[in-house]
Amino acid sequence: MDSIEKAIRNAFEKGDPENREFREKVYRAAFAALDRALKSNPNMTVEVAINRRKALQATITEIESEFIPAAPAVPPVASDNSLAPEISLNGNATRAAPTVSISPAGEARARGVTPVVPDIMPDGPMPPPVAVKEKRSRAERRAADRAARRAERRSPFAAMFFVVTLLTMGGIGAWWAVQTGLFRSPEEIDTSVRNPPKTLESEDFSPTAVGSGPARPGEVDAGRNWITVFSPSDPSDVSAPSGTVAEVSKDDTGSFLRIRSGDSGSAVSFDVGKGVLEQIAGKHAVFDIIARAEDGKETQMAVACNFGELGDCGRKRYLVGYQRGEYLFEMDVPDKDPGAAGSIAINADIDNDGKSVDIYEIRVSVTE
Repeated sequence: MDSIEKAIRNAFEKGDPENREFREKVYRAAFAALDRALKSNPNMTVEVAINRRKALQATITEIESEFIPAAPAVPPVASDNSLAPEISLNGNATRAAPTVSISPAGEARARGVTPVVPDIMPDGPMPPPVAVKEKRSRAERRAADRAARRAERRSPFAAMFFVVTLLTMGGIGAWWAVQTGLFRSPEEIDTSVRNPPKTLESEDFSPTAVGSGPARPGEVDAGRNWITVFSPSDPSDVSAPSGTVAEVSKDDTGSFLRIRSGDSGSAVSFDVGKGVLEQIAGKHAVFDIIARAEDGKETQMAVACNFGELGDCGRKRYLVGYQRGEYLFEMDVPDKDPGAAGSIAINADIDNDGKSVDIYEIRVSVTE
């Protein structure tokens, strides 16, 4: 489950998700937060903004489809083709087959109900779903003819359904392209970032919740008490497997550890002490990796972590440029004894092109 979907479902837990007005409020909060995030990032391109709007719309469409009521079962069709009603498609009449098989993917369409979600501007109410008239038996031919005439008058709704389907598919395709790194603009980062708190307020969706690019050093410092996980002044807790490189260096930006995964694609591991894990157990933890790419060699950095009894953070991916930035990820840490130390593993170049990443610091802060 991605961070946007999880945020919406967390918000549902604070109210009645079966209430359509409540769901609308949650969806509009998500769109409003996305707009704030896009406006607050001066480097955001129009293409990226459109992709993120479509991605959020696709996620809401998928969630909203779960609240569509089940349609009554359709009576069996007679095995004699002569008893099946004729169906006109593009002016050509054809007789329906005696049996119909509906795949799971087409079940929602078979029920005749289309999930409707707010547009990019979420100010108006959501219209009710559009239902398609069920087929009538041959004995009710007159009633079926009247229903067919009414269906013809409703043809604009069929066109609307087709457009919504195309937009949804396009949004999913764009989301997949971003996830696989096809759009490598400097503003792109891993979308698996913070999950908002479980209260139905405007703070539910902060700019970092929907992804607005890496922060500059110091932008996330205010009001936080940071616990140092790694510093170049003490590289003894760094493990570099065969084929990788980890070297302490320094320039006018300060000291850093330059790591390179090499052709093997192995990750360099940073130990997270048991004492650090004990401090974050039972809390909401925000991890901050301060890093940059080697000059002129933009790279995709992958991050994974293993905290033993406290679980893991999943796999994150960030597009790292030469400008020094802060790359964040968050997790709710279980309230238990970690039992032992953990680790954070960083692959400097998931494309295995030999590019490197300079790590200035790894740190963590917590909230109750």
